[in-house]
Amino acid sequence: METINWKVEGMSCATCALTIGKYLEKKGGRNVKVSLASGDVSFDLNGDQDSGQLREGIHELGYNVMTERDGKAVSRRRMNRHLRYFLFCLPSGILLGLPMVPGIPRAAMHVFMQPWVQFAIALPAYLTGLAFFGRSAWKGLRNGMPNMNLLIITGATAAFGYSLAGTLLRLGPDYQFYETAAWIIMLVLLGYYVEDASVEATQRSLKRLAISQKTMANMIAFDDRHQEIIFPVESGQLRSGDLVLIRAGEQVPADCRILWGAAGVDQSILTGESLPLDKGAKDGLIGGSWLVSGTVKAQVTAAADQSVLAGIVRLVQQAQGEKPPLQQLADRISAVFVPVVLGLAAVCLIANYLYLHAAGPALMRSVAVMVIACPCAMGLATPAAIAVGLGRAARNGVLIRNARHLEAFRHIRQVIFDKTGTLTTGEFSVRDWQALSGSPEEFRQIVYSLEKYSNHPIARSITREWKDRPNTRWANVEEIRGLGMRGTTAEGDIYWAGSYKVAERLTADASHSVYVVCNDRLLGWIDVRDAPRPEAATVIRWLREKGMHVVLLSGDRKEICDAVAKELGIPEVLAERTPEQKLEEVARLNARLPAAMVGDGINDAPALAKATIGISLSDASRLAMQTADVVLIERGLSRLPAALELGRYTFSTIRGNLFWAFCYNVIAIPVAALGGLNPAVAALAMGLSDVVLAANSLRLYSKKIASPCHAH
Repeated sequence: METINWKVEGMSCATCALTIGKYLEKKGGRNVKVSLASGDVSFDLNGDQDSGQLREGIHELGYNVMTERDGKAVSRRRMNRHLRYFLFCLPSGILLGLPMVPGIPRAAMHVFMQPWVQFAIALPAYLTGLAFFGRSAWKGLRNGMPNMNLLIITGATAAFGYSLAGTLLRLGPDYQFYETAAWIIMLVLLGYYVEDASVEATQRSLKRLAISQKTMANMIAFDDRHQEIIFPVESGQLRSGDLVLIRAGEQVPADCRILWGAAGVDQSILTGESLPLDKGAKDGLIGGSWLVSGTVKAQVTAAADQSVLAGIVRLVQQAQGEKPPLQQLADRISAVFVPVVLGLAAVCLIANYLYLHAAGPALMRSVAVMVIACPCAMGLATPAAIAVGLGRAARNGVLIRNARHLEAFRHIRQVIFDKTGTLTTGEFSVRDWQALSGSPEEFRQIVYSLEKYSNHPIARSITREWKDRPNTRWANVEEIRGLGMRGTTAEGDIYWAGSYKVAERLTADASHSVYVVCNDRLLGWIDVRDAPRPEAATVIRWLREKGMHVVLLSGDRKEICDAVAKELGIPEVLAERTPEQKLEEVARLNARLPAAMVGDGINDAPALAKATIGISLSDASRLAMQTADVVLIERGLSRLPAALELGRYTFSTIRGNLFWAFCYNVIAIPVAALGGLNPAVAALAMGLSDVVLAANSLRLYSKKIASPCHAH
């Protein structure tokens, strides 16, 4: 299964996006996502299918397919094309409008009012519209999916054809509506151009991230005498393992790890953090960040297309193609919108003719109905808001994997936290230990030999401090979730290093972190210390002030969890839960109140998937990050308030956009049918309706959200 990512040029309304989506699904494409706002199309393709044939099929529908790398150029050409066509039609519109300007000499007005003069002036604009809108309208109609362009060209053709008939039959000035045909085409092109500019603005955060992927790098190589050679390469040519030199003022070309030197690093493009972070040897650097001071030599850890930044851009682009449940209604209406409007226009024509007993005014009202109707607004309502919301979230260190979860944010009433590595730093240190049986050295050797096979934070802290111990050879060693590490020797002795549960039959003292057991004998215990994250108390206080119920859910002992909860102000504690029990608890809590689960470990993955929204930290286990719906990029929990607020604000914007789009059509169509709008004004209003939605979506950029550094 191959994932195809295309940039499609020519989508002008929701029906266009639906047409492409249905075509790809009909041809066997899976997980089809079409973003009207950005023009991005992605889908999964089986190996026996030919992407070239699909590309040609979409071209036959009236759209142009470009590769992802050409996306920026496509967007630029598309905008310029609308502007170019508008400027070509502008002289026709101006000349046809001169007779309406006060103060025009009567002789000049008499010339411009001549039918054949008006025909000659209007013809270039009409032919331009026929070429631009007509081809797309015909292809959509031929494939059974009429689009917005059909309404525009039908209205313009009705006005132009009616005028031409009046000219040929010499029926007089009451049959002259050439200016209407020209203005419809000219003003719709203007509206499309302004719409393009507005939609481009909604994509600006994502574009900044994408541009940051492409930079130059100083690559380090060695000659035959082992002397360093530094030469420039494009960041896209770097591969894992390559060495690079990065100086102050330069951009980090790829994800890498510092081998030599120290620097102050600006990661604001990814995390929203305005202050530079100090980085030294063995610290990681994220591609796209900037060195504000210092010089480092670093080793690339991921190729450009596998970097953190590339992953964020890719996930945000995919999420933009997702449709929240609220958009489903708009899509269903858009699918039948054009035929319904054509039917309404026909009814309007007949009813007005019977009422007015005049063909010209009746036709103009019918044309106004066709032109004012705007499925584009309904189609852009969600994508425009999602583009801004996801882009700002990514710029503030919040990666939202699926746009559907933006709607779920408004329901969240409680937040469930894991403890270790989430509320606490996860960086343990051995505080105390005691060997109750055998020598202290033998005790440490056994513990090290078991814990080195575990990725648990407590195990890592012990092996970090007790490394360089001799190894005990095990016939078998395994990690039992919720209990700890178990090793079996060749002689059949079974050793445990784990939680109190492995020693509860041997001691009543449950106050220690790790118990070491051999068969039925307690060998000793270890205490470790894990400090709460510095931002945890502030974030939890913010949540509770917002009316959220906060729960600590952990597999750790109740005494330890109670102490952490008391320090941070968490009212409910569920301790000593296995991964299976965590899953059950999250299901129970989520049924009571929609919940967000915040965790970082392998054993949190099922619970993250079960919650209404699963939230993971960027330094979490890979499985937890893959399962989570939202990932907080660096800075621990400080991004959580921003994630919750941006999710709610984005959904509120989507709802406002859809309300405007529905109200626009519900009000504008009857007003046009009753003669309240002439076709030219209707064309301008249709084009500007999308701009209103884009402008409303852009307000998300100025919304004040909880600081990513200080939640309060």
